[in-house]
Amino acid sequence: MAVRSSTAKRRDDIRSRLKSGAWSIPRLAAELGTSESTIRRDLRELADAGEVIRTIGGATAAGYVEPPLGQRMEQQAEAKDAIAAHALSHVSAQVRTIFLDAGSTTVRVAERLRDRDDLTVITRGLEIALTLAHPNGPRVTMVGGEVSTLSHGTTGALSDHALARVHVDVAFLGADAVDPDVGIGEPTLAEARTKELIAERARSVVVLADSSKSGREVAAWAPLPDGWIWIDETGTRATG
Repeated sequence: MAVRSSTAKRRDDIRSRLKSGAWSIPRLAAELGTSESTIRRDLRELADAGEVIRTIGGATAAGYVEPPLGQRMEQQAEAKDAIAAHALSHVSAQVRTIFLDAGSTTVRVAERLRDRDDLTVITRGLEIALTLAHPNGPRVTMVGGEVSTLSHGTTGALSDHALARVHVDVAFLGADAVDPDVGIGEPTLAEARTKELIAERARSVVVLADSSKSGREVAAWAPLPDGWIWIDETGTRATG
């Protein structure tokens, strides 16, 4: 059966958007100016054809893989620089120990802390440890574990074992998705668990993620403690 031209165009638009990652049905409907029931039907037929993969409440492109860290460093660069600048207000002279998550935005925070020799920085990010490892910089503790080929961050039993035994003044977390009422979303359960664990060991939790992370659908979510903060390129956003 031939597909009407308007339907074909809409499905092309869906395919194009899903190349960037997971989208929710409400977000697709709003973006494309159609009903959620129409989007559900489109996604069902695209999934049957093997072109998309359904997620809870949405879909992603078949074969979508999170871009590697090097590529993500160049995406939303201005937004990430703005976020890093805002984040510095949470590293006052009274702060002594922080956690810096793996990720392209937290690397920019690390670059701005290279001369804080009064700090202890705990990280699971390889690039962050290397950025801060110089004689006049902070004391750096690298958390061991299995290294992700995409984020260059450690996860797994060894990582969880170490993080369960530390306490930090501030934990700066990256995220693949952010929901102010839920917490942060990640592509794997292991990543979500690691972030949930360190959040439980921090006096203050600050999520660093640009506004494009809002409304994304991902595989796993990490709930965060009351009072957590989300900083995007515009500054601090309300949560909870």
